[in-house]
Parts: sequence; structure tokens; C-alpha cells
Amino acid sequence: MAELLYFTGTMDCGKSTLALQMDHNHKARGRLGRIFTSHDRAGESVLSSRLGLAAKAVEVRPEFDFWDFVVNELTRGGRIDYVVCDEAQFYSPLQIEQLARLVDELQIDVFCFGILT
Repeated sequence: MAELLYFTGTMDCGKSTLALQMDHNHKARGRLGRIFTSHDRAGESVLSSRLGLAAKAVEVRPEFDFWDFVVNELTRGGRIDYVVCDEAQFYSPLQIEQLARLVDELQIDVFCFGILT
């Protein structure tokens, strides 16, 4: 059964590092995923940690639709087993609902990272 998990903590506590580590660990087990972020310190379309680690990511803007993105990828023959979403505090309520729908209807694991406020 797929899950939507939200990892929270204060600024500079290692959330982005954990997000990158989670992506690495799932890839090591043969799973395929996508990374999403918004307003990363390193610029657009990258997930970075203060330790110097970084990975390409999809930039989440206010108009971004997670459901459409994933369904389009799957329709074209792609595979997505999980998604990693950093800086999730910047996502809209509608985008969070789209992530929940990925879990409920497509059985895709969603791992979100962000602060509470």
C-alpha cells in the first residue's frame, strides 16, 4: 500500500539531505522516482543540501499539476514508483491534494519534506 509521508523540522536540520538520501536508497533498490522542489537555495530545478549534494528536480510553480505530470509520464510508457517533494511548505493546497491522489489512485509513494510554517 502506497503512503504519503511528510517529514518536517526546523530550517537547517537536514531535511533536504534526507530527501536526497531517500531518493538514493529507493533507486538502489531498483525503484524509479521523480524529485520535485520549489525555491531551492541552489536555484531552479535542483534539489540541494548544505552538505554539497544535489540532484536534478522538477520546479514546482503555482500552476504546476502533479496529477497531470505523472499521468502524462505513465501514459508515455514511463515508470514512477515514488516521488520526493522538497520545500513542500510552498505547495498549494490543491497540489497537496494531487499528491494524495497519486497515493490513493495510482499507488505511488509520496515523500514530502518541509517546515510547518
